[in-house]
Amino acid sequence: MNFSFLEQLFTSFKVAPWLLVTIIALVIFAVGVGLGRLVQKISYSSAVKSERADAVKRSRAVLGGQFAEQLAPYFPNFPCNPGDCVFLGKPVDFVAFPGSAEGREITDVVFIEVKSGDSQLSEREKQIRTAIEKGRVHYIMYRIKEKE
Repeated sequence: MNFSFLEQLFTSFKVAPWLLVTIIALVIFAVGVGLGRLVQKISYSSAVKSERADAVKRSRAVLGGQFAEQLAPYFPNFPCNPGDCVFLGKPVDFVAFPGSAEGREITDVVFIEVKSGDSQLSEREKQIRTAIEKGRVHYIMYRIKEKE
């Protein structure tokens, strides 16, 4: 190979070969860093877009479920009269006192958890269900003492 062209370049610019190689290496490094940042920005942007879309989808599902929970007593086949229900929201959705809306004697207290779609009971909701099923339910009257 004939490298006379490079020799003429070095002599005409009066640049040492090691300096030219260093400059070329720095230019290649800068281009690589720039391309790397561009690729990262593009991939980050697409990841953020997909995560935002997923967050919006989940948020809509949660809001829809909460809306359905509030309206559940008015849907067909709800186990109690809507007038007998008190909405709690957490840790259970409703406590019902069957007969209270009609002025009848209250003989039962019913805890109602509303679920929509494929949602399952949380661990806390399962614990509450177990406590109720095992009869570990109590009534406590708390009286606030007035100042004397």
